[in-house]
Amino acid sequence: MTDAPEHPDRAPVTPTSGAPSSTVAAEQATTGPRPSPDPAARKQLPVWQEMFLLLGIALVLAIVIKAFFTQAFYIPSASMNDTLVQNDRILVQKVSYWGGGGPQRGDIVVFSDPGGWLDASETQAPDSPVARALELFGLYPTGGHLVKRVIGVGGDEVKCCDDQGRITVNGVPLNEKSYLARGEKPSMINFDVKVEPGYVWVQGDNRSNSADSRVHLGDPGGGQVPVDDVVGKVFAVVWPLGHAKMLHTPATFDSVH
Repeated sequence: MTDAPEHPDRAPVTPTSGAPSSTVAAEQATTGPRPSPDPAARKQLPVWQEMFLLLGIALVLAIVIKAFFTQAFYIPSASMNDTLVQNDRILVQKVSYWGGGGPQRGDIVVFSDPGGWLDASETQAPDSPVARALELFGLYPTGGHLVKRVIGVGGDEVKCCDDQGRITVNGVPLNEKSYLARGEKPSMINFDVKVEPGYVWVQGDNRSNSADSRVHLGDPGGGQVPVDDVVGKVFAVVWPLGHAKMLHTPATFDSVH
């Protein structure tokens, strides 16, 4: 009787042929990751469809920008001379008044008519269909609004005038020489008003040619403009190029508390 080998697991193993190895390699080749399709072979939109898609995206972005960020307006009168002159194209930003923020003293703001400040000719919409479409998307300067400088905000007492002819806010006289039109006095109309919360008191820089809060003292609301009617803050003149500039709040308002 022959004994079995003591260490059968150590017996040499020799492949009978190379076929099994080749078969495994072939299976790995067929089941492995497939190469990505050629990008050139992917189906592309026709050029005209791409153009319409890009145009649609651009118009949506324009509407979003107009609604939440920036809007263009033009100046229809001389009431803000010489800071803003007639036919200036201006940009109004809305970001400053996000999150409960509101107009500040010295801001130049655009606001919708509180009621009876504009006549029919000043609220007329653009005649051209193209202009109306561009206005909708914020690409054409909008009319039917007013632009003035904020002199007082809710809680302020605005008064004209002290013994030197200056307007005072909460008893502090304003030095308005840096922005009033040349030769203009702070006001030819005497007034003493307490601005209600949620409202602003506004005046044009061309005081003798500005139908602002002072002129509407006898109207409902006493000439005060609801903050909800304010569209935004003017920050730049963009046209004509000879008058293009950035606008800043005059330093005289820093001393008012």
